[in-house]
Amino acid sequence: MIQEGNLLARVQYPEDLRKLKPEDLYQFCHELRDYLIEHGSQYGGHFGASLGVVELTTAIHYVFNTPYDQLIWDVGHQAYGHKLITGRRDEFFSNRKYKGISGFPKRSESEYDTFGVGHSSTSISAGVGMSIASRYKGETDRNVVAVIGDGAMTGGMAFEALNHAGWENANLLVVLNDNCMSIDQNVGALKEYLTDVTTSRTYNKIRDEVWKLLGKMSKFGPSAQKVASKMEDLFTAQFGRKGELFESFNFRYFGPIDGHDVNHLVRIMDDLKKIPGPKILHCVTVKGKGFELAELDQTKWHAPSFPFDRMTGMSLVPKVQTPQPPKYQDVFGHTMIELAKLNPKVMGITPAMPSGCSLKFMLEQMPDRAFDVGIAEQHAVTFSAGLATQGLRPFCNIYSTFMQRAYDQVVHDVALQKLPVVFCLDRGGLVGADGPTHHGAFDIAYFRCIPNMIIASPMNEQELRNMMYTAQLDEQTMPFSIRYPRGEGVMIEWRTPFEKLEIGKSRMVNDGEGLAILSFGPLGNYVQEAIAKLNALNIYPAHIDMRFVKPIDEEMLHDVFSRFERVLTVEDGCLQGGMGSAVIEFMVDHGYTAQVKRLGIPDHFVEHGSPDQLLDECGYGRQGIFEAAQELCSHRVLR
Repeated sequence: MIQEGNLLARVQYPEDLRKLKPEDLYQFCHELRDYLIEHGSQYGGHFGASLGVVELTTAIHYVFNTPYDQLIWDVGHQAYGHKLITGRRDEFFSNRKYKGISGFPKRSESEYDTFGVGHSSTSISAGVGMSIASRYKGETDRNVVAVIGDGAMTGGMAFEALNHAGWENANLLVVLNDNCMSIDQNVGALKEYLTDVTTSRTYNKIRDEVWKLLGKMSKFGPSAQKVASKMEDLFTAQFGRKGELFESFNFRYFGPIDGHDVNHLVRIMDDLKKIPGPKILHCVTVKGKGFELAELDQTKWHAPSFPFDRMTGMSLVPKVQTPQPPKYQDVFGHTMIELAKLNPKVMGITPAMPSGCSLKFMLEQMPDRAFDVGIAEQHAVTFSAGLATQGLRPFCNIYSTFMQRAYDQVVHDVALQKLPVVFCLDRGGLVGADGPTHHGAFDIAYFRCIPNMIIASPMNEQELRNMMYTAQLDEQTMPFSIRYPRGEGVMIEWRTPFEKLEIGKSRMVNDGEGLAILSFGPLGNYVQEAIAKLNALNIYPAHIDMRFVKPIDEEMLHDVFSRFERVLTVEDGCLQGGMGSAVIEFMVDHGYTAQVKRLGIPDHFVEHGSPDQLLDECGYGRQGIFEAAQELCSHRVLR
């Protein structure tokens, strides 16, 4: 049982927090941070980001009348403290667990979660919409606050929203949580700009003094205001406007200020809520604040998935002594190094996920050939297209769920122009505790309808390497998509020699009779487990590893529908438009008849839980595949 401090125990909702005296807030923040550290040590989850915004969270709920005042979190990694003081502390143990509360803000979960998030750079746009809606409804006393990190601010959508907010003069406070991190270290010109703002000690010291003086002089009438204006102009001429980037969008810029001084935050926010129009408060924070190991290694402690000793940081999970298969993303990362050494045209691109997708290996060894472009999926795709026009072979690694954000660029900038960009879609399929905002459910369907697109998925690590090798060959002149899941594969020995694959050709894993099982991707390994159990019942289905869903292996499908009356398709993607749909389309187009059952993600958003729990819920886990095959072979009525 996680222990609560005296003040934290008294706060179930923000109205309880507002009953505390200002001098109590430091102790409250200490207790809230301690609770988060203890919870993280037991249950894991998004750890460092929430520790970094304890004071911001406290100050916002203390000053603003939430939930009437609308608070929007960007991405939501940092919202654990928010959840704890908005009525969910008693059930917080279930965070990210099957049937438990979400790890991200979620509108259906609480009225304090004003906007569902999980993907970055959306908060300002949502805030502009809420602000203008309040203005339209005459709710002049309603405030809107959007908290966005400097990592999320690199997303182009954030700047689109700033532009609109300034034009509309929206009554919106943007709190910029500047910690120089997203999951990995932030990159780009914006990071350098913010670093320059926050490290200019002379500028910040003099500006603070000038602001104090201007505040005093403004009380003495128009002539004093003219003097104040001249002083401000002189100050600007000497030092420049450190907030000029935001002021160019018609935002009033305040800061930078210490994001861990809760009483100062309260005073500033209390003043800002009385100022109408678009405003930005620049707060400097430390990701992982209060837990030294998380402060020192912010990427590692972004979201530990294991219980740990809070004193040492050591994992409390016993080490597995036997060799374990590598994670698919690590196979990708190491294979990129091998391919780059073989082919000088190979380049690597990621939108702010070098550790998650393991492009970090190439960034370390070949920094002139690997690029982290920031949280900018659209730019990542079109940047890759630009590289491809010059004869290079870019491997653009984007999580399946984030590729949704760059769909037009895939269609217009890559596929239409037949540019040989290789899309490596990490986290394809159900990803587990991150839930519906992060499941890679739709990429098979939304890529399959795009002309000129090759779509592949490996059954194991060796196939992933061979697909990557095949994709970078000069003879491959079309966009090439390779999707693979999160986590470990199945092979201990995976550094095998490369083999060129024939595009659009499947692989017969084992022949059989009565039933053909067609699998796409690593779920083929579950099919093999099911077949072993079926063989014990004297049922001997065939198993085909599809490898490619576009172009699809028509020669194999002709053979399947000529020999088998029953077909089972298995994929870790949505059923609408997926691999199973492609098989049925072929069957109808060529006049075949067969009993076909499709297994995959059903037509609803799947919540969070462990991958095995979610696969079982959706009916295509180990047991689901076995039962579906048994039903088909025994002629029972299908559910």
